[in-house]
Amino acid sequence: MSTERYLNHPTFGLLYRVAEAGAGRDLFATLYAQRIFFLVTIQERGAQFEVIPLMDARHLAEQNLARARREGPEAHARWRQLFDQTFI
Repeated sequence: MSTERYLNHPTFGLLYRVAEAGAGRDLFATLYAQRIFFLVTIQERGAQFEVIPLMDARHLAEQNLARARREGPEAHARWRQLFDQTFI
């Protein structure tokens, strides 16, 4: 499974997926100003964007890393690299 996924936000432009957030939601960040985070729910008639604080976004990404660690080293390595690029 590829971890690269992008969305176009009507105001903030291109967003990239940082982590899976469960329950049909994903965590996205702005591509150019990487300090705005969105919890995105894809629906039949579009997407719902919810702005969340940095520490909440980091917590969701850490939970995703823990899930990926159980899936195997390859999945964990991909998500770890994305986590490091985004939060460190």
